[in-house]
Amino acid sequence: MDMGTDMSKDGDGDFPLPRGATGFLRLGDAGPLPETDPRTFRTALYTAARLAGGTVGEVEEQACPRTFHLASVLDRSGETVVLCHAHHPWIAFAAERRNWYDEEFLVPPPWAHAFADAGLTVLDRERLTTPLSAVDASSLTRDEWRRVRLYHLTTLGGVLFNAWD
Repeated sequence: MDMGTDMSKDGDGDFPLPRGATGFLRLGDAGPLPETDPRTFRTALYTAARLAGGTVGEVEEQACPRTFHLASVLDRSGETVVLCHAHHPWIAFAAERRNWYDEEFLVPPPWAHAFADAGLTVLDRERLTTPLSAVDASSLTRDEWRRVRLYHLTTLGGVLFNAWD
């Protein structure tokens, strides 16, 4: 199933972290961070719920210090939490609502293609739980690394879907 932009593991395991991945402005940044359009996310969310034969649960737009929008799809199997990165069009899935994640990601459900169809990129559990040592994190600043260590983050998903306070 095509899930949008190819985010599968490369042969060397690199996943370069672009500007805005951590949600922090960097010294010398020109202009604000990029933004994922919340309307695109909401439209895809309602399409996904329809495909799941369910409904949309509570939707929370990103608020500082969280780096992502948070929503859910409720269907016969229960609640699936949907995370949408605020600065890049990345989608992830989890079993429960939290302000931060490290390894608590789910395999994308069958209806995840609704997000890819809307131009968002669905990140699979394998990608999200990739150890930071296998990610190209050379663009992270000293402050970003300090926070990674402070929060004991060990995975790509932990850096992307977090609440830095």
